[in-house]
Amino acid sequence: MSPGPAAPVLVGVAASGQRVTAPGGGLDTTGLMLDAVTTALADAGVGGLTAAVDWIGATRGLSALPDAARRISEALGVEAFTVAADVGIPQQTLVNHALEAVRSGRAQVAIVCGGETKFRDDTARRAGVELPGHDQAGLVPDLDMSPQGEIVARPEIEIGAVAPVQQYAMIDSARRAAEGWTLREHRDDIASLWHRFNERARSNPRADFAAAMSPEDIRDPSPTNRPIAFPYNKWHNSQWGVDQASAMVFCSVALADELGVDPERRVYPHVGLESSLSLSLSRRAELHRWPAMRVLGDAAAAHVGRSVMSMDFVELYSCFPVAVRVQQKELGLDPGGTPTLTGGMAFAGGPFNNFVYQATVAMIEALRAEPGSYGAVTAVSGLLTKPALAVWSTEPPARELLVADLVDDAREATAEAPLDEDPAGEGEVVTYTVVYAGDEPARVCAIVDLDSGERAVAAVDDPVLAAAATAEDLIGSRARVDGRSLSL
Repeated sequence: MSPGPAAPVLVGVAASGQRVTAPGGGLDTTGLMLDAVTTALADAGVGGLTAAVDWIGATRGLSALPDAARRISEALGVEAFTVAADVGIPQQTLVNHALEAVRSGRAQVAIVCGGETKFRDDTARRAGVELPGHDQAGLVPDLDMSPQGEIVARPEIEIGAVAPVQQYAMIDSARRAAEGWTLREHRDDIASLWHRFNERARSNPRADFAAAMSPEDIRDPSPTNRPIAFPYNKWHNSQWGVDQASAMVFCSVALADELGVDPERRVYPHVGLESSLSLSLSRRAELHRWPAMRVLGDAAAAHVGRSVMSMDFVELYSCFPVAVRVQQKELGLDPGGTPTLTGGMAFAGGPFNNFVYQATVAMIEALRAEPGSYGAVTAVSGLLTKPALAVWSTEPPARELLVADLVDDAREATAEAPLDEDPAGEGEVVTYTVVYAGDEPARVCAIVDLDSGERAVAAVDDPVLAAAATAEDLIGSRARVDGRSLSL
């Protein structure tokens, strides 16, 4: 079946990067995004695309302008409808908006781009070099997308467990309990997975941190792998100190035909799915699961006619090891597999609000190299909160592109625990993490299921207990909670 003339198709992609050594040198974030955009337009291999650009969406991250898309449109010499997406909006959401703009006829050529230059910015800051400012006059996007809903519950904020590494460490510890593993078995499992990601990064010429690491190098704290939130060390984390940008160019099949885009350059979106359900960690009944991602995987399989596990290529969002492990479980993927083309966010680099686009560029290149293949790219927004999933192929879709927010299905599939925001009572520790002062264990942050049937979030500053909790599992221990204070 051939797609209709209005069906959107991806015709150009590019990724740009730099490693600035001179403080103050290199491109700023908008400049790096512009470089990716112009290269992506050229990647389509035809003239006429640039003049037809009339929709540009850009993510807003650590150092992006309020409306980077406006500056990019000015540099291209076009007038475009501009969109900005804040952190907390799944990166796939911006892609979905672009696809709908093309499909509806509201856009001839839509561009999605993102970028970060934290390495450049940090290099300048450490050297005391002030970077040039930006003229921000008129930088108000036509559509400004900001997240809605609770990302972190008040009790989590009050014990200071708001950093992503702390939240993901608690999710991973809950996974350990569900699997029935010892601390050592759990840490070995994490190290094995991340070692495979590290090996994959070595074959990625764009990877910023591709130096070989053994499982032991990754698993064990060291001067170059400091502990951050047990069981996570530095190299379990997404590494955001990078300068990376990427861009994708979409148009209709009719325009691609008119301009003469080579069929071998075309890659078709089959699904663009997300769930905007926002439920904080302590309110989730099953701390080690993510039913919303299973909902997306099932919907994608039903629409495309093949499951994610049968895809030729898969890139799972990889901010922390548990994000990969939970997605593997929900999507039915082999836990012994290596679901990445890039090497993941710890080793390829994790530009703060752009990695999904870096991954999509790699996916498009892989699909073009193997015509007829299928690939899935996932996204995570928040603290394992709002998932997204896209399926791409050089094969035209047999059914009309499916773009949807499956929030109602995700809500129905996700069990919620009653959270006591002012607790006093005893219960059982269901997950925890240890936070460090320097390299020394200092604080235990825990989630406790109270005997009352409600849930509590509490912490204790106790270096002795914190150190013990890195050697002996606290999950299942009896605990007393008084407000935010924890005692065992």
